[in-house]
Amino acid sequence: MTASAAEYNLHARTREKPDTVVGAEPSSDRAGEVTTERSVGERVGAFDWDAVSESLDAQGSATLQGLLSWDECQSLAELYPEENRFRSRVVMARHGFGRGEYKYFSYPLPRIIAHLRSVLYAQLAVVANRWNAAMGIDVRYPNRHADFLARCHAAGQIKPTPLLLQYGAGDYNCLHQDLYGEHVFPLQVAILLSEPARDFTGGEFVITEQRPRMQSRPEVIPLGRGDAVAFAVHHRPVVGARGVYRVNLRHGVSRVRSGLRHTAGVIFHDAS
Repeated sequence: MTASAAEYNLHARTREKPDTVVGAEPSSDRAGEVTTERSVGERVGAFDWDAVSESLDAQGSATLQGLLSWDECQSLAELYPEENRFRSRVVMARHGFGRGEYKYFSYPLPRIIAHLRSVLYAQLAVVANRWNAAMGIDVRYPNRHADFLARCHAAGQIKPTPLLLQYGAGDYNCLHQDLYGEHVFPLQVAILLSEPARDFTGGEFVITEQRPRMQSRPEVIPLGRGDAVAFAVHHRPVVGARGVYRVNLRHGVSRVRSGLRHTAGVIFHDAS
């Protein structure tokens, strides 16, 4: 049985601050990680996480403006040709996923990706646990990302899932969900590494939401270089007249009209 609308709203108003988590998984000090005056952890902590939580509850997504600096974006995008940094490359057209390509990082992850994974997880786990309680799902997520990864690895999900995506003119990403195995963290983050109108045109980030007995609702989320969007991986709770029910979400990227677009994806569960 799912939580009632009243219970769900009350829980949303009593959000607790997560524990601070630093350096919870293997990372690399090699090229491609630029340190700025304000650390990633400080930037993540400075967001209004109550407002982020409210946006996730209302829309299934929330924008994190200026998560990365321009130098950090360029540094990550420049990793794309370095084959030794990645465990696999996927050409989307070969699998019917769209057009364009992406590469999954291997362990150790670039330091900035590993750090983002830990500090973002610590904030989003609060929302994830509240959502599962509202939807009547028994799974709960630990405070530390390293503990959740241990759960994944014990189940045979040992392949890292953070990735870089590259789109050229005419490329797009079909609507999809990033699941990968039994253990799925219900939120993920995408970071735009290129500048719209300067580096590329088109290529908007799109989310669709399918509610029971209703047509799907699309939403285009505008992003600038260094901006991120946190969003639901699979489903989320929605308060209706008869209580809380689940809606199903998918995400993708519209057709790039010109130029080159790079994105970093931060997925919190590992793959089988």
